[in-house]
Amino acid sequence: MPFRDQTILLTGATGTIGVEIARCLAADGARVLLHYVSNADPAEALAAEIGSGASTLRADLADPDAATALWDDAVARAGRIDGLVNNAAIRSELTVEADLDAWQAYWSREMQVNFQAAADLTRAAIRHFREHGGGRIVNMGSRSGQRGYTADAMAYGCGKAALMNLTKTVARNFGTEGIHCVAISPGWVRSPMAEAYIAENGEAAALGEIPIRALAEPSEVARAVAFALDRRNVSLTGSVIDINGASYLR
Repeated sequence: MPFRDQTILLTGATGTIGVEIARCLAADGARVLLHYVSNADPAEALAAEIGSGASTLRADLADPDAATALWDDAVARAGRIDGLVNNAAIRSELTVEADLDAWQAYWSREMQVNFQAAADLTRAAIRHFREHGGGRIVNMGSRSGQRGYTADAMAYGCGKAALMNLTKTVARNFGTEGIHCVAISPGWVRSPMAEAYIAENGEAAALGEIPIRALAEPSEVARAVAFALDRRNVSLTGSVIDINGASYLR
């Protein structure tokens, strides 16, 4: 078991991808600390399901102080953290026709949750890892951060692009201290949101630009996260792992 005796903090643990990541890491021996915002019952049920000492931590990452407080709570709970998975994210839409106050509020909230909170957790993780001989960070990017995104959800794509740049910056500057960082970049992943989009717009709208004509499964993303966290894969640091059926190339 590659993660035996390791503790990993996972943000956004109750979403479709988060649940699969938690299951995968626990199956490989990790103690997973499950972050959630409002889904307390599903989070507790997931902790009971995966076992291995899993427990839940609540934090609203829209609060600028919440990410650092979450890390402090995790350390108080576990004593030592070996890995961080920045998976939590929100996605909302607003057109450029919106008034300036609404526009700026939209960007502030999206960047706070999708990037700034991850950056704050990364800061805390680096400081903690320095005291414990290193550690690993995985950031959940997106195809949208690599090739641009829809006009009504620009902030989401920009936040993901910033997160992937953060990944490379951490890898370049802290690798000599045993601190490694990898980004995962999914395209369409099978989830209630994807299924709802297909139901409304038709299968071709989602699958037409994917050469393999299939959505990625959440379990594929989870296995990539586990691969990135595995201490044996040292030279992977700084990488962006695409999981999008080659649609990024189109």
